[in-house]
Amino acid sequence: MMRLILLLLMQIKYVTGSYDTAEGFQALDKAITEQEISKNIREGLSRRLFYLALPPSVYPQVCKMIKSYCMNKSDLGGWTRIVVEKPFGKDLASAEELSSQIGELFDEPQIYRIDHYLGKELVQNLLVLRFANRLFLPLWNRDNIDNVQIVFREDFGTEGRGGYFDQYGIIRDIIQNHLLQVFCLVAMEKPVSLKPEHIRDEKVKVLQSVIPIKDKEVVIGQYEGYKDDPTVPDNSNTPTFATMILRIHNERWEGVPFILKAGKALNSRKAEIRVQFKDVPGDIFKCQKQGRNEFVIRLQPSEAMYMKLTVKQPGLEMSTAQSELDLSYTQRYQGVVIPEAYERLILDTIKGDQQHFVRRDEQKAAWEIFTPLLHRIDDGEFKPIPYKMGSRGPVEADELLEGAGYVQTHDYIWIPPSL
Repeated sequence: MMRLILLLLMQIKYVTGSYDTAEGFQALDKAITEQEISKNIREGLSRRLFYLALPPSVYPQVCKMIKSYCMNKSDLGGWTRIVVEKPFGKDLASAEELSSQIGELFDEPQIYRIDHYLGKELVQNLLVLRFANRLFLPLWNRDNIDNVQIVFREDFGTEGRGGYFDQYGIIRDIIQNHLLQVFCLVAMEKPVSLKPEHIRDEKVKVLQSVIPIKDKEVVIGQYEGYKDDPTVPDNSNTPTFATMILRIHNERWEGVPFILKAGKALNSRKAEIRVQFKDVPGDIFKCQKQGRNEFVIRLQPSEAMYMKLTVKQPGLEMSTAQSELDLSYTQRYQGVVIPEAYERLILDTIKGDQQHFVRRDEQKAAWEIFTPLLHRIDDGEFKPIPYKMGSRGPVEADELLEGAGYVQTHDYIWIPPSL
């Protein structure tokens, strides 16, 4: 392993330069060309991947410099691709302006808008679970599912990133991208094939079916002490917590609330999808108070998926209890190395596979959903509710969930199995 690390380090070169001056990018092109010559790569066959881990405000000028000075010189099988990180804009107008500026320089197949949640093992498993298992095909609709939760929780605050975070807030930072991508994979229709464009077509369709978010179905919060960070303005209206309900106007999901929830400084750390099924009609065991059937996909930590069921309690009495059918990755796949999300996605960019990257029209549809709400928050029309660090968040968020039909199970806790 150490030898491999040393070999990798020997290939790394550091080139300095400004974002907007030709000299730095000419020096970069020279360094790349020298490396290609040392590897006997013919001109035109080189493969150049530029990863822009930069502020989005400089994307256009950096892309312009790459286009002018660092491109693969001819088309003999080589390529030039760019990877851009979120946040890609702050609302619909800024995102579209950014897309237009980059789109004038690069074609869509050259642009990889990365969202690392699409590289997570359990997220990539969603299409397989939904469309390769007969069990789920007849159940995955409004006739059987009561509500769906997609949750992201952190048990720490901004940790010195308050100044940066305050420019965006939890909706732009987490919900509009990470959770919405998961939402697409949970709710989309079956694609014609696994070709990237077919999958991305279906994601766009489901986003375009989302009706405008209602103010009464949104709760935002800000943890107490957030504004103690000297980099955060004293009058900050930025939410560190948000729960909202998305509703899809189509045949499969009409009437099913999709609850997206994200927050910082909460009482636990996890990311999961929780599909809650409807009550059993004609409950002869009188066990509905114990809880509903749920299919839970734990994205992090302790990757797992489990089905929560009602079963007979062992013993002489005909009593029932909640249990689960459990697939915990650490137990089932011992010794298997699960790739990191970025590791997988960077490999996809090299292979030219855009399945797990966000297309321009998909990004536009996502911003169309959230921009009206974000503007009201930015203008101070929507105020965050204070909540204590280490809590579940504002009480109003739990009331919103209850009003949406979610039934919480109080006597059951899933415990990751030990090895």
